[in-house]
Amino acid sequence: MSTPALPPLTWLRAFEAAARHLSFTAAATELHLTQSAISQHVRSLESFLGKPMFVRHTRALSLTEDGANYLPAVREAFNVLAAGAQPFVGRGGDAQRTRAVTLQCSMGFAVLRLTPRLGALASAHPKLRLNIVTPVWDPEKTAQMADVEIRFTRPEGFGQDGLRLTQERAFPVCTAALAERIQNGEPWHELPLFDCVGVLSSWQSWLLAHEGSREPVLPLKVHMSSTFAISIGAALAGEGLAMAHDGLVGEALADGRLVRPFKTSVDMSECYALYEPANHMRSWASQALTEWLIAEFADPDVFQLRAEEPGREGPG
Repeated sequence: MSTPALPPLTWLRAFEAAARHLSFTAAATELHLTQSAISQHVRSLESFLGKPMFVRHTRALSLTEDGANYLPAVREAFNVLAAGAQPFVGRGGDAQRTRAVTLQCSMGFAVLRLTPRLGALASAHPKLRLNIVTPVWDPEKTAQMADVEIRFTRPEGFGQDGLRLTQERAFPVCTAALAERIQNGEPWHELPLFDCVGVLSSWQSWLLAHEGSREPVLPLKVHMSSTFAISIGAALAGEGLAMAHDGLVGEALADGRLVRPFKTSVDMSECYALYEPANHMRSWASQALTEWLIAEFADPDVFQLRAEEPGREGPG
């Protein structure tokens, strides 16, 4: 008998708290998350279910009929889970033990996306201890020690075990101060430009979309790095413009540390995919981390897609 598809518990916790408070802000405070994270979890759940759970008013929330009907089932499920765990809590059982889990991901993903959310992970799973491994060009050497892996790869590289999380778009980013200089007439192409090697959607492909030229020509001052952590770090420091993508700079754009000086973006050949190595025995810790990663980072419109053929991993 196959197990039915279930939404991640993180989405359900966000929905239950928001429904109880009728407020994303109050739910965020209770769960030690940001308001935008609660909103995203609820939107992901709604996309998974195919129905809206809330009516969004200007300053308030109310449950839809579907949301009101679903809420008792969610609460009952949490009660059953809590009751099932009760015999182990306080008696030295597995639920009381801190468990380590190892995640392998790119340096860029670790620095720019994962570390700002470590507090939320600790709040959601206080008994989980996360080890992070960040290889640059030879992930196979460290993959054997990882329980879970996030790769920046191309769809043909998913294999049988890959779970697609995102669809990425590439675009330049810089600081607001530098963008203002560009808007005031300073030639942007004479500024230092930063990019990451090994990625198909680069400055060249973006310039083709931006200017419509058949043979776009870039200046020689394109500084290449082996990881987006370096190139985007240069943009954050105000050193120039970096080619970036949604999966790495969402928070920096949201809080104003970076801006997009141009509207043009191009679809990338690469995306983020999640793996659980077949040779690893799944533990509650790896299962909890997998569900949390899906809830935090997966685009609900694409995260269930899989591909078939092996391929090459990018630097991320």
